[in-house]
Amino acid sequence: MKGVKIGLEIHEQLDTESKLFCSCPTDYRDAEPNKSICPVCTGQPGSKPFGLNEKALNAVIKIAIALNCKIIVGKPVQVRRKHYIYPDLPSGYQRTSESIGVEGELNNVQIHEVHLEEDPGRFFLREGLVDLNRSGTPLIEITTDPVFDSPPHAREWLEKLASILDYLNVTKKEEGTMRIDANISLNNGNKVEIKNINSFRNVEKALSFEITRQEDLIRRNQTVERETRHFDEKMILTSPSRKKETEEDYRHMPDPDIPPLLIKKELVEKIKKTLPELPQSKAARFVKLYKLSGQNAENIVSDPYAADMFENVSKFVNPILASNWFVGQLKKTLNYNNMTLRGSKITEKQLAALLKMLEKGKITERAAELALREMVLRPADPKKIIENLGLLEFGDLNTIIKEILDKNEKAVNDYKTGRKEAFEYLVGQVMKITKGSADPEEIRRLLKRRL
Repeated sequence: MKGVKIGLEIHEQLDTESKLFCSCPTDYRDAEPNKSICPVCTGQPGSKPFGLNEKALNAVIKIAIALNCKIIVGKPVQVRRKHYIYPDLPSGYQRTSESIGVEGELNNVQIHEVHLEEDPGRFFLREGLVDLNRSGTPLIEITTDPVFDSPPHAREWLEKLASILDYLNVTKKEEGTMRIDANISLNNGNKVEIKNINSFRNVEKALSFEITRQEDLIRRNQTVERETRHFDEKMILTSPSRKKETEEDYRHMPDPDIPPLLIKKELVEKIKKTLPELPQSKAARFVKLYKLSGQNAENIVSDPYAADMFENVSKFVNPILASNWFVGQLKKTLNYNNMTLRGSKITEKQLAALLKMLEKGKITERAAELALREMVLRPADPKKIIENLGLLEFGDLNTIIKEILDKNEKAVNDYKTGRKEAFEYLVGQVMKITKGSADPEEIRRLLKRRL
């Protein structure tokens, strides 16, 4: 979109057992409000932070490497206090490190920097309540350059980023652990920040609304204020929250209680060796090894669980057949049931058995799809499902159609004299013999050819 500049700040909780500067557990979701806390993570006077969580630091380095960042090696990295006043921040400041990785790149989007910080608590604006259980949980912040030119572009890139984080397995996987701040300006005007957007879909909606709002102000010769706004997902609009702060407003200062971090080259090399095969490399390998289309390969590798299952299923059936089912019927069935492949009941062994029956011509595609609908919901042998649904092999469809036509000479003659209902009667007879497992469109096509 012409004149649109969008930059993103992504905050994602890191998968650690304890918080960034204390031993309180990060698994607080089932805890009562304000129970998973201590004097350190609630910023009580006189409390001192423990040593920085090593697992959290290693996770940030691993993500930065995967995002092609230059790691700050051999130079002290300060942990600073970022001052601002908000109900969910009892200390009045948030601890945040200087850049750990800089000048990264993902899918032609430049990543400005990556750093480590502590999560604040939660403030429930409507109720006026604060829960500090989240306070102190380790976060990674990933900041991009303002290079996105449309809301769909931003959403698509976020999905690529989420896929990489999923492969690295160092971030939380629960819903709501990733939050996005989006900065947007039009025609080099003032920058507006939309804070704490909780899903990729809402990023696209919030940015689309904000573009329309700013365009309307410009059209009426009014000023777009430099401010921070809140996105209301129910109303699908943004509303003013506060004036946009500058870096000077935060009064950054080194935290006197935390020694500077010194990242050694040996640590970076050690972490580099633990990196898995990432989506882009895996997709290229799938295209070369299994002869998949680029689109199918990218679709499958976006989920590491699906990519692993595909490779194992492809040991038993044609990879092209398997890939078409992964991106077609399987994805459609999972979406309909609002579930992920990892969260479904189907196993790679069961899926391979089902596709093997299809590949050998023992069942039709329609029969396989009907069985698949059952298999994602409950663990079961696909052969038994096929039997229970009455979808077992019915023989050659052409042979069945010939027998039906031979037995229904009147209906054939009626069709030839223009009675359309006679054709549907014949389709119904074939469906009856095949117990509904044959593809109706295939039946119609073969019937018309014979008639």
